[in-house]
Amino acid sequence: MYEFLMTIDASSIDWARAQFALTAIYHWLFVPLTLGLALIMGIAETVWYKTRDSFWRSTAQFWQRLFGINFAMGVATGIILEFEFGTNWSNYSWIVGDIFGAPLAIEGIVAFFMESTFVAVMFFGWKKVSAGFHLASTWLTGLGATISAWWILVANAWMQHPVGCEFNPDTMRNEMVDFTAVALSPFAVGKFFHTVTSAWIVGAVFCVGVSCWYLWKKREVRLATESIKIGAAVGLCASLLAAFTGHISGQQVARYQPMKLAAMEALYNGGDDQGLTLISTVNPFTQPDYESERAALMKIDMPYALSIMATNDPHGFVPGINDILNGYTLPDGTVEPSAAEKIEMGKKAIAALKAYREAKRNGESRETLDSYLSELKSNIRYFGYGFVRDKSELVPFIPLTFWAFRIMVGLGCLFILFFAIILLMVYDVPVVSRIVRRLLATFGIIPETEADSTGIASLPAWHYLAAIALIPLSYIASESGWLVAEFGRQPWTIQDMLPTWAAVSDIESGGVALTFFLFLFLFTLMLAVEINIMLKQIRRGTSD
Repeated sequence: MYEFLMTIDASSIDWARAQFALTAIYHWLFVPLTLGLALIMGIAETVWYKTRDSFWRSTAQFWQRLFGINFAMGVATGIILEFEFGTNWSNYSWIVGDIFGAPLAIEGIVAFFMESTFVAVMFFGWKKVSAGFHLASTWLTGLGATISAWWILVANAWMQHPVGCEFNPDTMRNEMVDFTAVALSPFAVGKFFHTVTSAWIVGAVFCVGVSCWYLWKKREVRLATESIKIGAAVGLCASLLAAFTGHISGQQVARYQPMKLAAMEALYNGGDDQGLTLISTVNPFTQPDYESERAALMKIDMPYALSIMATNDPHGFVPGINDILNGYTLPDGTVEPSAAEKIEMGKKAIAALKAYREAKRNGESRETLDSYLSELKSNIRYFGYGFVRDKSELVPFIPLTFWAFRIMVGLGCLFILFFAIILLMVYDVPVVSRIVRRLLATFGIIPETEADSTGIASLPAWHYLAAIALIPLSYIASESGWLVAEFGRQPWTIQDMLPTWAAVSDIESGGVALTFFLFLFLFTLMLAVEINIMLKQIRRGTSD
C-alpha cells in the first residue's frame, strides 16, 4: 500500500488539487451571499411583520428573490464538491471517511432538509400561511443555511486540527471515538464564527452596493435608503465581529499550525516581541530562500502585534519557518522536534504498521503484535511525516499565503471604515454627518460645496459607483481568507496525518485534466447565468 502511495503520478496530484480548488472557489462565490442575504431578508420581513407596511413586504420579497437565485447555484456546486472526495481523493475518503463523513451526512440530512423545506414556504407561502409562520420560515431558511455551514466547517476544521479519533491498524482507518470533540472543537467554533461573519460582510456590501445603484439611477429611493440602513448596520457589526473572531482564529493557528502562521507573516526566523508585518518586499511569484541569512527582506511592521495575536502577550514567542524546520524550545520548556526528527518518527510509525499487519497475517504471537503496536502508538502523532521526502515539502508557498492574508485584513479594515461612514450618512446625524463631510472635503474626497449638506440620497454619482465597486472586493476578501486557510496548511490534507500525495485516487491525470476544463466551462457559464439573472432582477426592482 505504501509503495502505491509513494508512486502515484505527480501530475495526477496536481490536477486533483487544481480541480478541487476550482470547485471550491466557485462554490464559495455563492455561499457567502446566501448567508449574508439570509440575514438581510430576515430583518426586512421582521420589520414588515411588526409594521404591516406593504413597503417592507415588497422589500423582503425583493431580497428573497436575489437570495433564491444565488441559493440554487450554491447547491449545484456544493454537490459536485462533495462528489470529488470520492472520485479524486479516495485514499483520503477511505482513511478518514468514518470521521469526515459524519458531519457531511448530518449537513445533508438535517440542515439541507431544513433549508429545502422552509425555502418553499418562504417563496410560495405568502398567501397560504400566516404572517408569523412565514416569518419563521424565512428565518429558518437562513438558519438552515447557517447550520449547513456549521457542519461543513466542522469537517474542514477537523482536517486542520484532527481530534476525537484513533487510528485502527486492523482496518487502516481513523475512527471517531468522541463525536463531541469533533463537533465542538474550539478550532471548529472559531472557524465557524469567523467564516459566517465574513459571509455577512459580503451580503451587507452587496445590499449597500445594489441600493447605491438605485440611488445613482434615482429609482426605488425608499427601498435603497432603508436597505442601506440594514446593510450598513449588519456590515459594521459583522466586520467588527470578523476582526474579533479572526484574532481567535489566529491564536488557534499559532497553536496548532505554526507553519501556516509563519508563512502568513513570511517569518523566517522567529523569537520574542514579534511585530505584525504591514508592508514587505516579498516577491509574489517566487518562493523565498527562507534558509538564507539574507532572507529577511525590508519590511514595516506593528511592534509586538504578532506576539499579541499569537499568544496574547506582547513579548510572546512566535516560531519562524526555520525554527519549525530545525526544532525549537518554547518558553515553558516544551521541546518541539525538528522536521527531520518528525520524518524519522513518521517512518517508524509506517514501518511498525506494515510489520504489524504482516505479523498478523502470518499468525505471529500476541507479544510480537503488541510490540509493533507499541512502536506505532509512540510515533503515531507524526505518522503523516513518514510520507515526506524532504523538509522543504513542509513549507507552503509563502508569497500566496502572505499576500492573501494582507488582502483579507486590509479589505476588512476598509469595510469597517466604509460601513461606519455609510451609517453616519444614511441616518443623517446632523452634527456627526457634517463633521464627516468636512473631513472628506478637507482630503478632497467630496467638493467643498457639499461639506455642509446631509443625507445619502443626493451624493454625486461617483460615491455610489465606489460603493458598487466594493462588491467584487468583498468577494476577493472572502476568497483570500480561504486561500490562507487552505494553501497555508499545505502539504497536508489532514494536518500532520496525511499529505496530499498520499490522499489522492489512483486515476489517470488526463481524465482529471479533462474534467477540470469541463468544470471550468460549466462553472463559468453558471456564474455568467446567475449574474445575468440577478442583474435583470435588480433592474426590475420591487415590481411584481
